[in-house]
Amino acid sequence: MFACLLAEAGHRVHVLGREPLVRVAAGTGLRVTGIWGEHRCGPLEADLDPCKIPVGFDAVLVTCKSYQTESLLSVLGDRASAGGVAISLQNGLGNVERLEAVYGPERVLGGRVIFGAEVIEPGRTRVTVEAEPVLLGSRHGRMQLSTDWAAVFDRAGISCRASDDIEAAMWGKVLYNAALNPLGALLGVPYGELATEDDRRWVMDRAIEEAYAVARAEGVALPWRDAGEYRRVFYRRLVPATAGHRSSMLQDLERGRVTEIDAICGEVCRRGAAHGIDTPVNRLLSILVRERSRRG
Repeated sequence: MFACLLAEAGHRVHVLGREPLVRVAAGTGLRVTGIWGEHRCGPLEADLDPCKIPVGFDAVLVTCKSYQTESLLSVLGDRASAGGVAISLQNGLGNVERLEAVYGPERVLGGRVIFGAEVIEPGRTRVTVEAEPVLLGSRHGRMQLSTDWAAVFDRAGISCRASDDIEAAMWGKVLYNAALNPLGALLGVPYGELATEDDRRWVMDRAIEEAYAVARAEGVALPWRDAGEYRRVFYRRLVPATAGHRSSMLQDLERGRVTEIDAICGEVCRRGAAHGIDTPVNRLLSILVRERSRRG
């Protein structure tokens, strides 16, 4: 989505990806449909090999799966200009820190993305739901940089705002993802169906409570007074806004791919253990999703 809309807005975009996406991007171009309307961009520069990507970009947008970040950076390295940035638009925790290790803390922005999309065919994506605008922010106080890049995305048609506490925003998404993604993937249902039965809500409530406790222990200034206040926002606004979405984790399981469970529930468990906080529901969800992934 980002590549298509930014290119359509007139930005020069270079795509790094896998086949057949790269072939389509370099041939007929990309297409985005759905609730954002119809968008198309012409042929783009595109490569399969990270070593062929030139140096000197204003921004490097990292959208790969969380488990691919480290290996990607090991071959891609720093491809931004001296004043350029790397922007993580990924799920889970730990991605921003990995980017900072390569680009330096002050040249990295984290993104909280809470819209949903499905790949219809290579090069064609449908945006299905949008709970809130994308948030961009620096962990090191670069508010003007965050504001500038949020404006670039927003003008391209990707609703985006700058955040002065991106850590809290990304943890907010972890609360959302830990509750919805694994359970929706295991049951094979969209988000809205998870809130219709008491047993399912019980599982999601416990996953949220555990993640909330870990975030507090990490010193994150969450905007909700307690887990109960977050759950009210979750059930009243966030779940209804994304009720029809089938999670990327569900789509990964259906395609026999590795999931991002370790960067979401798994990371909650690892960080919880470091603070002496037990996280049994997140641990169980992690185990079940990994088992399903292995069998797939």
